[in-house]
Amino acid sequence: MLTIFYDGNCPLCATEMAHLKKHDQNNVISLVDIHQNDFAAIYPSVSFDAAMKILHGHYNGQLLLGLAVTHRAWTLVGKGFWVAPLNWPVFKTISHWVYLGLAKYRHQISALLAKAFNIKTTNCNSGTCYDNRTNTDHRRK
Repeated sequence: MLTIFYDGNCPLCATEMAHLKKHDQNNVISLVDIHQNDFAAIYPSVSFDAAMKILHGHYNGQLLLGLAVTHRAWTLVGKGFWVAPLNWPVFKTISHWVYLGLAKYRHQISALLAKAFNIKTTNCNSGTCYDNRTNTDHRRK
């Protein structure tokens, strides 16, 4: 079982996780939104701040980070050929640096893509989420 700790407030991240779960026919992946109220109590081994910087995963007692999580996840659901280049020597290094840049700016990238493709999103800052289309305030408890 692979447990993925992801940023549920990131539309890009949430979309990828939903897409991944559609392919998880054998239910081998568990998704955990790091923004859930009791996250720190349930998963004390995963730092929220660290998980906000890079994707975290637990697999067979081992901590996976970044693209290692992505590679393991897609391999487990039978789509490893989609992500095989992530483990190729030169490409692995380059893709890691690209991933870190994407991870750092994922909210801005999500907003840009949402605007370009007219996708509904929410902006979440300091525990407050605003629906862009209705200007509705959704406070997390």
